[in-house]
Amino acid sequence: MLDIQFIRDNSQKVKDAATAKNVAVDVDRLLELDEKRKVLLQEVEKLRQARNETAAQMQNGQPAPELVAEGKRIKEAITKLEAELEPTETEYTELLLAVPNVMEEDVPIGSSEEDNAVLETVGVIPEFSFTPKSDAELGLQKDLIDKERAAKIAGSRFAYLKNDLVLLQFALINFVMHSLSGEEVIAEIVAENNLSVSTNPFIPILPPQLIKTGPYQASARLNSDEMTYKLADDDLWLNASAEHSLCTMFMGETLPADQLPLRYLGYATSFRREAGTYGKDTEGIFRMHQFDKLEMESFTNAEDSRAEHDFMVAVQKWLMNKLNLPYQVVLKCSADVGKPNRRGVDIETWMPAQGAYRETHTADYIGDYQSRRLKITTKQDGNNELVHTNDATAFAMSRILKALLENNQTETGEIKVPEVLQPYMAGKTTI
Repeated sequence: MLDIQFIRDNSQKVKDAATAKNVAVDVDRLLELDEKRKVLLQEVEKLRQARNETAAQMQNGQPAPELVAEGKRIKEAITKLEAELEPTETEYTELLLAVPNVMEEDVPIGSSEEDNAVLETVGVIPEFSFTPKSDAELGLQKDLIDKERAAKIAGSRFAYLKNDLVLLQFALINFVMHSLSGEEVIAEIVAENNLSVSTNPFIPILPPQLIKTGPYQASARLNSDEMTYKLADDDLWLNASAEHSLCTMFMGETLPADQLPLRYLGYATSFRREAGTYGKDTEGIFRMHQFDKLEMESFTNAEDSRAEHDFMVAVQKWLMNKLNLPYQVVLKCSADVGKPNRRGVDIETWMPAQGAYRETHTADYIGDYQSRRLKITTKQDGNNELVHTNDATAFAMSRILKALLENNQTETGEIKVPEVLQPYMAGKTTI
């Protein structure tokens, strides 16, 4: 959430950001409640102080009737004000949490993803002497994907991944874990991109797959209407992406300044309802209710947070270049950037069967929007300050597997394994 003082000082900027993000929130009402809340709190505090003073006078001997009457009057006045304060606080908090983050100046204003801006196109789109098959066709042909049997067990948009496709997924996991958990590769990425950031490597982590409502809401990532599965009998939600349980892990803690940036590389199975997307990408494995994901999360001080966002994008590009997949880097517009984000960058990978670039990665620059809700701080010059958070996709497995299958298919029906993954494929160079 945003600092209320920032909203007071920049109300029009906040309103403009909400409009640009298509977030309906009454900022004027929030500020009205803020003022009312301040007055009520001041009045309650004065009365509590007066109550304490009256109580102190009543401690010795039999209190005078006027003191007893005054004590009763103060108590009644406090009760009345607290009854007025409670709904004010509730509405105030609801509105404050509903206010989206403001955006960086370079975020394009737009009404849909069609208004996103392509920043860079990398790689060569493959040319085939044949009509390229989709991941669904290749999966059936090579006995790699079985959605028909999965549908019997779990319903639509689930799959059994089989045989060499499973090996390919774990090859991706091992490649990323080995690359990003050592300082050598991180230093290479920092140097290649002329970045002024730390070379701290990523710490591998397997996060919980379930999240309580409180932390999930505080992360500003809970999307109960369209995305997230709820366990009916528990105060628990299935994780929709690894960063949701990574950004919350230090809730209520103070991180040592000399350890920042803290970078984590989480691997988790993600679950998404994908409500409202039926009819889209129903074939193959591009859009699934269950998929595995490698996600990056970092905690930095305020000074380094924007540069950390650029670093995250640089890591994504390095990984994609190693796979030799064609892609484009896209700056997300206001309507697509997301409520908690100051800036968002997507990588869209070429999918030959569709003849189009499709989103496979996202990098989110969040600032202190999450940490204010989660109360995650660090000590700077003796003072507690909010940390800043960034998150970014390393690989969403189902989407990148689709890209690898389609871009690396051959006329003979084989699928080439990228060179960097071959050491993790028991010597196999093709599938």
